[in-house]
Amino acid sequence: MAAPNMTATTAPTARPAAMPASAGQAGLRGTLASELTKIRSTRSTYWTLLALIVVTVGFGALASFGATRGGGHGPGFDPTNRSLGGLYLGQLIIAVLGALVITSEYSTGMIRTSLTAMPRRGVVFAAKALVFGLVAFVTGLITSFASFFLGQALMSSDHINATLGQPGVLRAVIGGALFLTACGMLAFGIGMILRHTAGAITAAIGLLFVVTVLVQFLPQSWQIHVNKWVPALAGSQIWVVHQDQGGPAMLSPWAGIAVLAGYAAVALIGGFILFRGRDA
Repeated sequence: MAAPNMTATTAPTARPAAMPASAGQAGLRGTLASELTKIRSTRSTYWTLLALIVVTVGFGALASFGATRGGGHGPGFDPTNRSLGGLYLGQLIIAVLGALVITSEYSTGMIRTSLTAMPRRGVVFAAKALVFGLVAFVTGLITSFASFFLGQALMSSDHINATLGQPGVLRAVIGGALFLTACGMLAFGIGMILRHTAGAITAAIGLLFVVTVLVQFLPQSWQIHVNKWVPALAGSQIWVVHQDQGGPAMLSPWAGIAVLAGYAAVALIGGFILFRGRDA
């Protein structure tokens, strides 16, 4: 008996539903939200930022109070700069946080989780830098304005205080926040380069503080040419209203902060290149 002629038919294969191109990719917005959650959920972030505000405002208040107990309030006296003097210490604290933001992820292995969720390293790097930069700037604004108002209140008893409406004062106060942000981003870039907490903090503090101290031991004829290119000294000109005529010639406020921002940019670019080219 002949076998019935059966036509082989191929069962239709179920095709997976088309997925949007962005599936599995959180995109910059999602990565920003993730990084913001990450930095908010870290307890050390709050303590470090609180220390930044307390130390900076406190030392600015001490410097302002000291101005009321001594003379030397001539034409070159700068009450705005005096009240913001705590930024010299604040830069070190924000540098510590900037380094920790990235190196802590390497020490805990969280960086691998971040890259699994978002394989596009450029997006991860941009999100981390933007979130930290925003946090640093907002905290810097709070710190600078608090330092200014408290310092001027202390100096008002001797009528040597300044107001925001005077030329250059508002620029100097906002500049204090820009100064802290640039210092933090410099440390962030160094942290991305070194990927080691102690090494990154040491390098950042060495560049911002130790170098600033060491150049003071140079001959005066050398300082005239060197001081204006030292990161912290150049950047601090943004919160100067009255230039010290007796010291070495410095860059203008905006040129000075541009020099500091240039150092930060070099560190960030170097960190980004290494971040893209090596394993997590």
